[in-house]
Amino acid sequence: MAPKSRTVGIKPKAQTFKDKSKPTDVRLSNIQAAKAVSDAIRTSLGPRGMDKMIQAGNGEVSITNDGATILKQMNVLHPAAKMLVELSRAQDVEAGDGTTSVVVIAGALLEACEKLLQKGLHPTAISDSFQRCSNKAVEILTQMSTPIELKDRETLIKSASTSLNSKVVSQQSSLLAPIAVDAVLKVTEPGKEASVDLKNIKVIQSLGGTVEDTELVQGLVFTSRSAGTNAPKRIEKAKIGLIQFCISAPKTDMDHNVIVSDYAAMDRVLKEERSYILNIVKQIKKAGCNVLLVQKSILRDAVSDLAQHFLDKIKCLVVKDVEREDIEFVCKSLHCRPIASLDHFTAENLSSADLVEEVASGTNKFVKITGIQNQGRTVSIICRGSNKLVLEEAARSLHDALCVVRCLVKKRAQIVGGGAPEIEMSLQLAALAQTVEGVDAYCYRAFADALEVIPSTLAENAGLNPIATVTELRNRHAQGEKTAGINVRKGAITDILAENVVQPLLVSTSAITLATETIRSILKIDDIINTMS
Repeated sequence: MAPKSRTVGIKPKAQTFKDKSKPTDVRLSNIQAAKAVSDAIRTSLGPRGMDKMIQAGNGEVSITNDGATILKQMNVLHPAAKMLVELSRAQDVEAGDGTTSVVVIAGALLEACEKLLQKGLHPTAISDSFQRCSNKAVEILTQMSTPIELKDRETLIKSASTSLNSKVVSQQSSLLAPIAVDAVLKVTEPGKEASVDLKNIKVIQSLGGTVEDTELVQGLVFTSRSAGTNAPKRIEKAKIGLIQFCISAPKTDMDHNVIVSDYAAMDRVLKEERSYILNIVKQIKKAGCNVLLVQKSILRDAVSDLAQHFLDKIKCLVVKDVEREDIEFVCKSLHCRPIASLDHFTAENLSSADLVEEVASGTNKFVKITGIQNQGRTVSIICRGSNKLVLEEAARSLHDALCVVRCLVKKRAQIVGGGAPEIEMSLQLAALAQTVEGVDAYCYRAFADALEVIPSTLAENAGLNPIATVTELRNRHAQGEKTAGINVRKGAITDILAENVVQPLLVSTSAITLATETIRSILKIDDIINTMS
């Protein structure tokens, strides 16, 4: 009889690191998703870039070619693709311009990473090499840059114009660029150039007219019209008071009622109301105030009809419903403090201005205060547009131009545009790749090739042959012409500095640094874990 077969208990191998292809698949998936985002906005790069029409879920439509705006409104689901959206937002905060360029560079670097990973290079080695490349690229850019002076207004205007030339409102760049420069210089405090706060520049959108009607106001502008029908619409040598209390009858708490049962009591209530309001108005007149700014109230009317009647009689111009978040800006502009109670409403708490008047602008009416004494470092810009889409894009473009001037104020150096810095970095990094050994040589070469995506895309969007254009550009730079760039207007390679195509150094350096940081983050990810909540 044959012996019974006995199964020997073999200990199963550990399953933990069996699936070695998973990290590779995750990296590949992340790279593909991020590249898709980059490709989506690549056509928007440069002065000849296309615009995107964005339709929101509620049916609202906006037209823009600003990278940060497109990505912010794009419905992105993949977590790695969301990192590129965050990258664009970070560039918008840091520099304000170059939001499309930074995503396009990131996409090209990811493509380079994909090829290096296929060659068998380790992600950490690629990541470290790319960091060294980034530092070297920033050095190259700094060597290329030319220092500027804040007194040189013309140079600042050239940089602001370059930023506006790639926008929908490029035709009006000669008008908007000086406005942006003057606004930033006005709010810049001597000795504190590094901390220019753009919140001190209030951009007001007014529908009607054209972008050419956009104006800079050295003073304060309120979007609401003045209250009252018989009140004066123009006051010279104004005494302005900003109050945070209401000029109306006091109300009970939310859950209380006052029941009046007879006419005598009713008359007494009305009489008390009248004397209460009259007392406030007398105090306003006694202080010599003839322009009253009233903070918006939620629970009751800021100014009742009876109060408005009395204020009209004392020839006082009233601006109601000043938003709570605007109070700080108003105080800084008027160099005053808000008055919280009637006891503090005295002449010394008022501020003075040469002229307060109600002006019509398109379909709206504004209250404009000019000639403010001891005015703080604030300024207002009334942005005009014939329709909502143009108006919103003009305001966005103006914000980018303001950010460009702020960059120049913070870091006073500029470089040429038109793809010249990217080609120069590419050539120098490629030359450096010949001198280093091992993995670095491959990574330096890949980083250098990836930077050519900017001139290549500029040429492609301008309808030129990208290969021929980039080859000629590389040749000109190899001969020592560091300022040679792609002139999209003439469709040729020219000295781009002579064409006044310049941009702040900070825009390019932050684009390279932030893009490299994001690529390193994506490379280091080898798994995606979903949590329970």
